[in-house]
Amino acid sequence: MGRTYIVEESVGQYLSNVNLQGKDFVSGLLIGQCSSQKDYVILAARTPPNEEQNENLKHPKAKLDNLDEEWATVHANQVSRMLPGGLLVLGVFIITTLEMANDFQNALRRLVFAVEKSMNKKRLWNFTEEEVSERVTLHICSSTKKIFCRTYDIHDPKSSAKPADWKYQNGLSASWLSLECTVHINIHIPLSATSVSYTLEKNTKNGLARWAKQIENGVYLINGQVKDEDCDLLEGQKKSSRGNAQATNHSFDVRVLTQLLLNSDHRSTATVQICSGSVNLKGAVKCRAYLHSNKPKVKDAVQAVKRDILNTVADRCEMLFEDLLLNEIPEKEVMNSEKEFHILPHRVFVPVPGSTVMLCDYKFGDESAEEIRAHFIEMLDHMIQIEDLEIAEEINTACLSSSVNTEASLDGTDDEQPKQPIKTTILVKIQHNIGVVAAFAVAVLAAGISFHYFSD
Repeated sequence: MGRTYIVEESVGQYLSNVNLQGKDFVSGLLIGQCSSQKDYVILAARTPPNEEQNENLKHPKAKLDNLDEEWATVHANQVSRMLPGGLLVLGVFIITTLEMANDFQNALRRLVFAVEKSMNKKRLWNFTEEEVSERVTLHICSSTKKIFCRTYDIHDPKSSAKPADWKYQNGLSASWLSLECTVHINIHIPLSATSVSYTLEKNTKNGLARWAKQIENGVYLINGQVKDEDCDLLEGQKKSSRGNAQATNHSFDVRVLTQLLLNSDHRSTATVQICSGSVNLKGAVKCRAYLHSNKPKVKDAVQAVKRDILNTVADRCEMLFEDLLLNEIPEKEVMNSEKEFHILPHRVFVPVPGSTVMLCDYKFGDESAEEIRAHFIEMLDHMIQIEDLEIAEEINTACLSSSVNTEASLDGTDDEQPKQPIKTTILVKIQHNIGVVAAFAVAVLAAGISFHYFSD
């Protein structure tokens, strides 16, 4: 028996209203949440047209064999940044004309594997063996309105299509649970001089991977309590007249405790490392996750929060490097500057209509609310209002400095703050020092490039 997909009714309305605009097909993403027994689809987002490809096409109609997988994966990567903890790109959809109805299977298969492979490269976490590894492909014929729903095992490149059930439900995510937390981070990433061939971005990602293990092994308090991971998240909640836990608009406060030292059974040895730079991330980030209200487990809630923490930090770093490239700031120039400050983007949330779920995006300081609204509309193909935008972190300007006290960095006390206080704002400091830095036990003092998060 195949998997069952419970789908928000508004998704069905959206898919019915998609206009092919003279094209043979339109593709897009299906967004929702996996669970052990069934999956939930709460949003569908059409992939925006590739204007460059449209200009290069000699014929107005493109065959499915010419489906632009690269463009679809770019869209998937952009959308994945906009998903809080607990939500995933569950698969892809294609709406075709009647003439193309039988010419879609291979295209869908290639597309769903390409999308998952691309998103998996960015993640600081891995799926567990217990998690569902099937992703859905949905084909809709625009003329007959027939639906063909199949799944593929993304862990098996040779897997064959399996039939799946596609069922609509009204108000699917109207009572989902939300989990919120503020995580204070202090990540120091030395850039070894022996890995100079690595880009600054790659070095940073390698350092974040080490920090990710600390987040994975942390202790998570839900409403101030440590709960057994196999317990029902709603255990102890008030019951309604029907005997179900009252989950409407239910929000949980989550706090993260991470180990500062290794366990006593782990030996720690002194090391000396020649460094060409360092990346320092310091400050606070706002994290949110959402969970279905059908007997959710504590372990599912903790996992969703963990992944949102890892995703939001990694995504912001990635966006900074993209911004530097767009502004044509060469990496050598960044490395050679003694000190610079760059604000990483702030997190912005927007509600999903008829749902307790909020999606997110990231806003650089010089971007307007209208630009953020336009990006939401372009990526998700859904209308939103500017007044619905919720900026989770305050916006402040960056402090730029071109000089640094070398001795302060070498003794590990370089905590210079910008002249203006910055609250829950992510700030990047880039500095360059000269010298060989010794790292003792687990602490490494490095000279070079530093990225800092600053907060009160």
